[in-house]
Amino acid sequence: MSSDKNHEPDENMEHEHEMHGMEHEGKSHHAMMMEDFKKRFIVSLILTFPVLILSPAIQSLLGFELKFFGSLIVLFILSSVIYFYGGHPFLKGIFNELKTRQPGMMTLIAIAISVAYFYSSAVVFGLPGKFFFWELVTLIDVMLLGHWTEMRSVLGASRALEELVKIMPSEAHLIKDGGTVDIRVDELKVGDRVLVKPGEKIPIDGVVIEGKTSVNEAMLTGESKPVSKKSGDEIIGGAINGEGSLHIEVKKTGKDTYLNQVIELVRTAQESKSKTQDLANKAALVLTIIAISVGTLTLVAWLSFGQEFVFALERAVTVMVIACPHALGLAIPLVVAVSTSLAAGSGLLIRERQAFERARNLQAIVFDKTGTLTEGKFGVTDIVPLADTDKDEILRLSASLESDSEHPIALGVVNSAKEQNLEPDNVEDFKSIPGKGVEGSIHGRRLKVVSPGYLKENGIELQNDQIEKIKQQGKTVVFLLEGDRPLGAVGLADIIRKESKEAIEKLRSMDIKCMMLTGDNRFVAQWVAEELGLDDYFAEVLPHEKSQTIKEIQEKYTVAMVGDGINDAPALVQADVGIAIGAGTDVAIESADIILVKSDPRNAIDIIRLSKRTYSKMFQNILWATGYNAFAIPLAAGVLISYGILLSPAAGAVLMSLSTVIVSINAKSLKMG
Repeated sequence: MSSDKNHEPDENMEHEHEMHGMEHEGKSHHAMMMEDFKKRFIVSLILTFPVLILSPAIQSLLGFELKFFGSLIVLFILSSVIYFYGGHPFLKGIFNELKTRQPGMMTLIAIAISVAYFYSSAVVFGLPGKFFFWELVTLIDVMLLGHWTEMRSVLGASRALEELVKIMPSEAHLIKDGGTVDIRVDELKVGDRVLVKPGEKIPIDGVVIEGKTSVNEAMLTGESKPVSKKSGDEIIGGAINGEGSLHIEVKKTGKDTYLNQVIELVRTAQESKSKTQDLANKAALVLTIIAISVGTLTLVAWLSFGQEFVFALERAVTVMVIACPHALGLAIPLVVAVSTSLAAGSGLLIRERQAFERARNLQAIVFDKTGTLTEGKFGVTDIVPLADTDKDEILRLSASLESDSEHPIALGVVNSAKEQNLEPDNVEDFKSIPGKGVEGSIHGRRLKVVSPGYLKENGIELQNDQIEKIKQQGKTVVFLLEGDRPLGAVGLADIIRKESKEAIEKLRSMDIKCMMLTGDNRFVAQWVAEELGLDDYFAEVLPHEKSQTIKEIQEKYTVAMVGDGINDAPALVQADVGIAIGAGTDVAIESADIILVKSDPRNAIDIIRLSKRTYSKMFQNILWATGYNAFAIPLAAGVLISYGILLSPAAGAVLMSLSTVIVSINAKSLKMG
């Protein structure tokens, strides 16, 4: 609605005011406008009934007669009130449109009702002819109803932003001097500590410093399951705390908080104009010119055919009313608002509308590896038994020995054992072997976890094809020894996300090429590519070379780049569609067109599907908004009058408003899944 320049230019400013106003308390300007249209519609509708009863045309139609002294004057006065009071928004709108030299719907309505009013008034005071009062007042009623309905639709779509604002609580329990003090959230500073009780909303972005709980982030990320949080975990303001109390250290305040950034992104996206929207605006302007031209031509043509001025005038007015680009102006902005809100609610944040629209035509997607297709942390990928010990036991014993180490390899082994629910044993006489591994005693057994270098130094010969293959894949291998006897080998690598394989399979089933771009070595890249079934991969690519690689792929395909790191930023900008994943780094977010809140590559599929559905809705809406003009304008002009088919001004207004309602309902029916 805000970008509907041909429609209601003054609403652009009003829409901006409304968005700005959302940050403050009070009723938005847009809501006030809706209330104004509602009030004018109700008053006009009530006054319409006596106008209908006093109209000679209606009396003739219903077969009764009601005349009294001054009845025509009463009819004139009631119609004048409706014209000036109910028609005020349109009479005011014509000046705004003409001032900006963009005649549109307001111009059409204003001309139509003014011609009808002044002509009918002249008849009251002596000019021969017919009254147009009942057509005039019903036309104003229908137009007011249409605008009221439209306002409600637009307001409903924009309400998603208000809902986002409402997510954040207004007060927080500040921990101070051993107790808590309730203060306003906007008074919190970075470094403050706050208490969040069970069931309360998290007031601000921060890090958990004490406590353990699960939080519901569904409103923020679309993640349906509660997410466990413990000391050291980041937490987002607006999420709902679960069963435990938390102490949180504030990390971000004001506009830097996640929720405020989301609100800004949604607002920017809703205001950003799309190519399709530009097309609709141009079409609306053309339609306006056609309406005025055809209306004038109709008047002149019927007069030249010898018809009465009253008849010719009625045809001209009807043509102009029916051709109003009302629904067309609403068609695209409504879909944009609904799709942006839908996406935001599912953790897909659209910064650039045109890139989002390009997503429906993607032919290839290039993924960054680390942190995108993989989790970006070490984990156990292979276990090779070298004696009678089974795989679980090898992992459990290795994790027991590594449990006190902070080395990434040790953490990978320990975390993998936890995921397998393997309880570690107590380790006695633990010792570190500098640069080579660790050793200790478990139930009297002297065990070691060591690197290949330790085996070489101590002359422990080991030939195993499976281990060689793991090494060729670029993975890290450590060995579990009892004394100097190898019990097993453990292969570690950056773990591939569980969701990646499904994402790649679905994208390929949609005939989209899937590729990977990584600075990692070619052995690791090849392993990941083979595991996921990628169409191609580019390994050992330096950050500044990523952009060039995307450029080369663009020579063949329309490309999206999905990445999460600072080094992905140039590639994200170069790609036709840049997608930052997992909220990524600030730099990646600033470079991307679309941000996926969750670290889930499957959301790239959701973007493509939503883009296709959104485009489809826009196309349908343009058809709904303009299709009726194709047959209604000739009917209104009187082309089929010899067959007894003629559209009245009121019938034309009903058709136009019906088109608006259909467009609104169609836009609202847009779904994610």
